[in-house]
Amino acid sequence: MKKLSQKIFAGKELFVFDLDGTLAPSKSIADFEMIKLLLRLLEKKRVAVIGGGKYELFKEQLIQRLPRKDERLERFFLFPTSSTAFYRFRRGKWICVYSHGLSARERKKIKTAFIAAFKEIAYEPPARTYGPVIEDRGTQITFSALGQEIIRELGVRRGLALKEEWNKRHDIRPELMKALKRLLPTFEVRQGGLSSVDVTRKGIDKAYGIRRIEKTLGVSKKKMLFVGDAIFPGGNDYAVVRAGVDYVRVDNPEDTKQVIRMALKD
Repeated sequence: MKKLSQKIFAGKELFVFDLDGTLAPSKSIADFEMIKLLLRLLEKKRVAVIGGGKYELFKEQLIQRLPRKDERLERFFLFPTSSTAFYRFRRGKWICVYSHGLSARERKKIKTAFIAAFKEIAYEPPARTYGPVIEDRGTQITFSALGQEIIRELGVRRGLALKEEWNKRHDIRPELMKALKRLLPTFEVRQGGLSSVDVTRKGIDKAYGIRRIEKTLGVSKKKMLFVGDAIFPGGNDYAVVRAGVDYVRVDNPEDTKQVIRMALKD
């Protein structure tokens, strides 16, 4: 992470965080220190989280670590599956505000395109995968090169090590995404995390989430700060650059903790 100036926090009312690689390691639970820092931040600011995982994964990675009843959670907003769904805390429970589910025809078309793209680029899958490689998340279809359950089956350290190795030595996503974009011109195709590709309806990305936040919460983009690890061309956080929101690119959750600590001093 580049050195930050305290000035970047001036006038910010809403902090928007990515989840995997930002608040928690990929497909892993946020640690207690991160939860404590988020709760402290919620005392001063509103907080939103936008991630590629489905709501059930948000519950596992984040919600289960939060207090069940805490008025601060009224200022906490969740946008699973790349903002294709929106949840907020009301009257002691999390409620769905909207969910843009893909139709059965759309889901079938995307899955068929993945198969065609694999053949087109002569993709050779890893010798072993862990869980489904193509996951239907209802509002989003996601390819995970090593399988959706790798962290659950191998644990955080071993699972992340294999993902990082695949990312450095076998990452075929640029080729795969190029093929998918040609096969699915009316859909959004984005790189996610270390080893995944997300497909949603066109225009449904984190920039869309920012616009929905702006409209729903009445917070202008100038008063938002986005924090994420995939803020690079093709990355699933890069849409926030197009949205015109100030941002901080982090390398891992420890960087994020430092960002929050600095924000708490503002």
